[in-house]
Amino acid sequence: MITTKNLIRHELIGLKVEIENSFNKFHKEIKGLVVDETRNLLIIETRKGIKKIQKKGTNFIFTIPNGKKVKVDGSIIAKRPEERIKLRVKKW
Repeated sequence: MITTKNLIRHELIGLKVEIENSFNKFHKEIKGLVVDETRNLLIIETRKGIKKIQKKGTNFIFTIPNGKKVKVDGSIIAKRPEERIKLRVKKW
């Protein structure tokens, strides 16, 4: 079960996401569904098509299944999904 505390160690594919801010000014206010993930990118399906967003330098707001929104700094999740499972973070 995804919670606000274990989100960064959980699977992100299938979650709704929006970009809070980014180094790239064209990425602001992108919203959509995470359809794939690599070490450095989140691939998001939006109304305007597929967008590839770099994790580092971007702040994301994920909506977990219970409806709560969680802000995540992209540099924390800039790892392969299988590496994030082992991640130990005291406070993020």
